[in-house]
Amino acid sequence: MPNSVLILGAGINGAALARELALNGVDVVIVERRDIACGATAYSSRLIHGGLRYLEYGEFALVRESLGERTRLLTLAPHFVHPLRLFIPVHHRFGGLMAAARRFFGLKDRPSKKPLHRGLWTVRLGLWLYDHYARDPTLPKRKSHCTTESGIVPIDPAKYPWTCEFSDAQVVFPERFTLALLEDARQLAAKQGSRFSIHTYSEAAWDGRTATIRQSATHEALETIEPSAVVNATGAWVDRTLQSLGMIQNRLLGGTKGSHFITGHARLQALLDGRAVYTEATDGRPVFILPFVKGTLVGTTDVPFDGDPETAVATPQELDYLIAAVNEVFPNLGLTTADIELHYAGVRPLPFTDAKTTAAITRRHWMEEHRGSPVPCFSIIGGKLTTCRSLAEEAANTILERLHLPHTANSRQRPLPGGENYPADEEALHWSWQQLAARCQLPVESVEAVWKLCGTRAIAILTQLCGRSSNAGVSLREAQPVAEGESRHSHPLLAGTSLPIVYSRWLIDHEWVTTLGDFVERRLMLLYQPSLRRECLEQLADLLIEAGKLSVTEKQSAINAVVRRLQTHFGKRVVA
Repeated sequence: MPNSVLILGAGINGAALARELALNGVDVVIVERRDIACGATAYSSRLIHGGLRYLEYGEFALVRESLGERTRLLTLAPHFVHPLRLFIPVHHRFGGLMAAARRFFGLKDRPSKKPLHRGLWTVRLGLWLYDHYARDPTLPKRKSHCTTESGIVPIDPAKYPWTCEFSDAQVVFPERFTLALLEDARQLAAKQGSRFSIHTYSEAAWDGRTATIRQSATHEALETIEPSAVVNATGAWVDRTLQSLGMIQNRLLGGTKGSHFITGHARLQALLDGRAVYTEATDGRPVFILPFVKGTLVGTTDVPFDGDPETAVATPQELDYLIAAVNEVFPNLGLTTADIELHYAGVRPLPFTDAKTTAAITRRHWMEEHRGSPVPCFSIIGGKLTTCRSLAEEAANTILERLHLPHTANSRQRPLPGGENYPADEEALHWSWQQLAARCQLPVESVEAVWKLCGTRAIAILTQLCGRSSNAGVSLREAQPVAEGESRHSHPLLAGTSLPIVYSRWLIDHEWVTTLGDFVERRLMLLYQPSLRRECLEQLADLLIEAGKLSVTEKQSAINAVVRRLQTHFGKRVVA
């Protein structure tokens, strides 16, 4: 294929790059060894942030870039990215000021037996710089309080006399964000007449000029291509991917593991009330306590990890460490491991360095070119959710220059699918849900559930699926809403959820669903359903059988495999 790019890896960076290349009319083929967004994308802290602590290490360019992208994503992806107010508990006035100054100037930290907690003046200075770089008039500015003041997260005043607050953003489902990037790439390619395809659960064998793509399980050859360039966007698997391609090089990645847990602890959820806490563990490591779906997300750790990233799981020691950080802030909470509903761990694709601490490893990203290959080959090093778009723009520019192609477009002002014509405020959003529910004869909570997965695309999808597309006499504006609890709707739901079965069937045809695990972990986000029922898995398995992706004889073993993975990998139990 002339002017084609083979991208290895369908995580956030591979998807964003595919979209950027599709914008410029380039043919794109993606090969993913497992499923879309199945690596660090799915196991992150789910924040869109500037990186407040990066300031201590003089990473000003990265902070400025990240804050600019945060502002952009709040506008272009409002269905996925939402403003979040964070509160920082502060121990002392001057703690950490000298240590921060030494890091800022690139000097070594002085050995200390005690953790150096950041004090009030250190935090205030960092937040001043943060707001200065952001220049975002849409978000509230920084504030500082005595902890006894009302209207803030009720942090323990005996330990933390002061509290500072600032703005950042959260992406609840980065898996869905990634799918939206790929959907946009597909739409762009269809409009421009270029090629865009994804092979999941597949591998590429490379001889320097030709790539043979095979299905991982059967080794069946799917196609052979001669790409103009190859990009290794496999995240924490970058070194392993290069080895499989027969490329010998120095070690590029030195990943660290970040573990998290989710709890449905009602009192903790009430204390946060939709806000977040950015605190420090006993060793000074930052820990986030974040609102998440119907519970609270707590993370993260930062532990060097050299194993297969696929095997990374949260250890009991890490979970105890995170629980202790929460109880330090809320001492009367009494949070225990029994309150953990599920946990997860991912490996950050950080560059290999000799840094003394994992916190000192740069979070910058770049394209590493592998010289000597007959075809231009690159690996993406680093990267995070917040900067996926800007990384993709830079990477596309590098690739297009090497291929002597013009860079004619970028995604700086392009909404993600589902972010177009988004309701202006919460009132308008709820009004849209009610009108769509009336038109499609669905409960409002079903419309809300689908909307949170795909934004304004829910209007076209549900209208079509519920057989209302030909009814020109019923508009969203004229329809009467179906009240919660009413039985006017005739569309069955997945057991224990508000999700219509017809939407699940639609996903198989439109979102590259291959396995039952794809459904649970990365399409319907059932992993985070507080009580996931086996009956729901039965229904989804039947849909896969109907689509020819699963045989009747394989049904129970597929369900058992998902139940077992949820238990061993996430600590989550399925309700019988």
